[in-house]
Amino acid sequence: MATFVALGIFTGLIYSLVAIGYTLVYGVLRLINFAHSEVLMSGGFAGYYFLHYTMRSLTVSTPMRALILIGAVLASGAVGAIVAIGIERFAYRPLRRRNAPKLTYLISAIGASFFLSNFAGKAFGHNPSATAQPITTNFNWKVFGAQITAFDLVLLVVTGVLFLGVNALVTQSKVGRSIRAVAQDRETASLMGVNVNSTIAATFAIGGFMGGVAGLFIAMSSTVDYNMGFTPALLAFTAAVLGGIGNIRGAMAGGVVLGIFMYVPIYWIHQPFYEPVIGFTILVLVLMVRPTGLFGESLGRAA
Repeated sequence: MATFVALGIFTGLIYSLVAIGYTLVYGVLRLINFAHSEVLMSGGFAGYYFLHYTMRSLTVSTPMRALILIGAVLASGAVGAIVAIGIERFAYRPLRRRNAPKLTYLISAIGASFFLSNFAGKAFGHNPSATAQPITTNFNWKVFGAQITAFDLVLLVVTGVLFLGVNALVTQSKVGRSIRAVAQDRETASLMGVNVNSTIAATFAIGGFMGGVAGLFIAMSSTVDYNMGFTPALLAFTAAVLGGIGNIRGAMAGGVVLGIFMYVPIYWIHQPFYEPVIGFTILVLVLMVRPTGLFGESLGRAA
């Protein structure tokens, strides 16, 4: 049981990173960025190539492994942010200028998702590729009967740092005040001197950075391919809804709760690969019973 709980927690941390991107964009635009799966995929490929070339060309000592991992996190996050900004610039901003109906945004985002996915398939191939591992595998720590690996600890540290950083950025910085102002009332924020387009682009960039880092950890834990973001992004959307769409802390908690709820039942049913089915069942139940999620607080009113 403890092993499945631990697996759910650490998998849920990855979902939380992606869910924060969903919740930031929804908090500002009241729209779901359905191209966010390709942000995750882009970060995964960036991390794959960064690790492939650095691990091959550099002397891989323990301190160097740490520097390579930090570089991979930054590279994946940066590429994810750039792709997210591009999605906002070409798939969302022209529609905002025309006051297009919300259904048009959905169609545009899905179109951007298909374009980026197929472009990656043409550019990088359709076969999955294993990612070089900068994290040593000879460390295991038993906690309440569960084996905790070095990968798990690195994931916990990176996720914690990113969450604290984003939470501080949104709640204490000038950019964060602009984001919360636009989330609460876009027109009034504009009249008060807030650059709405730049603020929305910054929101996409922050969420894209988190999604790109999540893509890196998914690539390191399994493989990288052009369609790698589809299922994790849908499950991360479930986590965002579970925690309360539009709430950063809720997205973080929702990812962990979803991960536990997905993996613990596997202990009893003894049927692997049922995790996505359980996750999507949770999404339906949450939408039926408590559509506002566990916290139910919008970004504009967040402390």
